[in-house]
Formats: sequence, structure tokens, C-alpha cells
Amino acid sequence: MNTTTKYAATALAAALGVTVLAGCGGSGGDASGSEGSEKTVTLVSHDSFNASDAVLKAFTKETGYKVKVLKSGDAGAALNQEILTKGSPRGDVFFGVDNTLLSRALDNGLFTPYEAEGLDRVASGAQLDSAEHRVTPVDTGDVCVNYDKKYFADKKLDPPQSFDDLLKPAYKNLLVTENAATSSPGLGFLLGTVAAYGETGFEDYWKKLKDNGVKVVDGWEQAYNEEFSGSAGGRKSKADRPLVVSYASSPPVEVLYAEPQPAEAPTGVATGTCFRQIEFAGLLNGAKNEAGGKALLDFLISKQFQEDMPLNMFVNPVAKDAELPELFTKFGATVDAPATVAPEKIAENREQWVQSWSSLVVK
Repeated sequence: MNTTTKYAATALAAALGVTVLAGCGGSGGDASGSEGSEKTVTLVSHDSFNASDAVLKAFTKETGYKVKVLKSGDAGAALNQEILTKGSPRGDVFFGVDNTLLSRALDNGLFTPYEAEGLDRVASGAQLDSAEHRVTPVDTGDVCVNYDKKYFADKKLDPPQSFDDLLKPAYKNLLVTENAATSSPGLGFLLGTVAAYGETGFEDYWKKLKDNGVKVVDGWEQAYNEEFSGSAGGRKSKADRPLVVSYASSPPVEVLYAEPQPAEAPTGVATGTCFRQIEFAGLLNGAKNEAGGKALLDFLISKQFQEDMPLNMFVNPVAKDAELPELFTKFGATVDAPATVAPEKIAENREQWVQSWSSLVVK
């Protein structure tokens, strides 16, 4: 999958399955992870992983390994599959576990510790497992409510900017979010409300939000591309929800893949609804190609890969020396004070919070 087709594939529900992303590397012979005469390293990920062909071919040229990506649904679903196959993993490296689900992965012993080369260039605040290096931070992003600018302009209605705003009668039946039990952004949004209203107050908030007509769907693909009126897919299908839980970096996507490109993004971000995510990758315990997996982890935090990410996966690099492209900074929202919840607090309470949320909103 190349750079220009990524968002169309992600935005319109990319097909699950194995995708070979890098060019052919040297003659691997019978090396671990080999397929015929080519050495391979397999990356297990959620559906939104993407990198440009040129960058992945550079990895192949440098290491001799061809990258194969096994996409496995949303982040929560992908992680669940790895837990079910732990010890006999489907690949060598797992990418896409974030700070909302990290403790599940670590508690299940999914990863073999490895301190990636170049980790000293990564912001210390992103290194949540710095003592053991079972995972390597790769990117950050902010889960936020996005809004359809045209809808609110036509209605002469100011878009919401905060969690409190979403409870107002003016926004009744306008918001779609993802299931917190199955979706990473859905869980991030739930945790944002925990941060805003406390460990007991969030339940009352969700009761009110449900009364105000929030719609819950399984994952981001459906929410953003099928239900949200501001997305390219939503405009084509005449979707009727002008508010969606997505990312602060979603507006640049709508600009980059529009033909012709508009001078202004058609979507905006309610910056008072944002929760900070950090995504990690780790060497899977039992990996068949451990050497290739380590090389891939080194590459994921290299300057070359980090600078490739913003316009491929629409996330922020963690490497301090990585530069952001102008389109990403011009049209993306800057979130100065995202909500956060301490990782140990998430680990201790996540299952209970999700269960309470499910009983209130879904059942």
C-alpha cells in the first residue's frame, strides 16, 4: 500500500490480511524468518499502520529484511489476538499497543525486553517502560471530538469545544463514538472523561451523554467513515452525525486526499475533549525472527521513519530530531493541555471503568 492510497484504504475500511510493504531484500537463504530466498520480518499491527514504499525499501536495503505487515483490526482487537497466541506469536514485532492498553500487554508477558538503538533521541515522557524496555515508544496522538464545519455553519451553531458542551441540548443526537471495550480511540475518549470528571463522576457524565443521544459503534473506521458527515466517506454516504471521536490530526487527512485540495480543512477539532495517546511497538515473545524484529524496532524510531509517519499514519513522532511536514502542522490542531490518566491508574481500573461504561451506555 503506497502513501497516496493509505487514507482511502484506512478511511474506507482497509481489508484485513497480510500486506507486504517493503521491496525485496538480499538473499536470505535459510535465515530465520525466510520465505524462499528472501528474509522477512513480520509486523503485527492494527489496520492503520502505514509507511511509504521508499522508506520501507530503505529498511530492506539496509538490513536485508523485507517487511510483512499483518493487519488485525482495531488496536484492541489486534492486541486480543496476540494475547490468545502468546508464546507462539503470528509475527515478530507488534505495533499499536498504546498507554490505554499497555498494562494488558505487559501483564500477559507478550514482549521480550529490548532497548532499541536511538532511544536516547526519544522524549523521556513517552518512555513508560524505561526500566525494562519491553516496549519502544513510536508515536503520540490526541483522541478528540472532530466536527463537520459545514454542518455547524449551515445551522449557524457554534461547534462544541469541551466535554460539558456535548451535553447541551443543541448537540443532541449529533455525536458518534467508538465502543470503549473494542476500540482504542473509544477507550481514549472514555479515559478523557475519567480525567475530566473523576473516577465516579464519569459515570454520571455518560448517563447524561446517552440521554443526549450519543451513538456507539464498534470501531473508528465505521464511526469516522460511515457515520461522520464531515469525512470524505461520510459525505458520499450522506452520514448524519456531524460530531465524531477521532484525532487532532484528522483534519490534515481530509485536505491531503481531497481533489482538489481545499484551502481550509472541512473538519475541526474540539480541543477541550482531547486525551493523549502514546503508541508502542515490542519484540514478541517467541518471535521466529528475533534479529529482524530488533532491527525493525531500531528502524521505527529512526529519523527517516519518524518523519515519514505524520502524513502516512497522521500521528506525531516521538523522536526529538524529527521534523513535521507543513501540511500536518498547518491543518492539524494543536492541543496544549490534553487529558491524561497515569498508566498505573489505568492498569488498576481500566477493566472496571470499561465494564461500568458498557453497562451504562451499551447494554
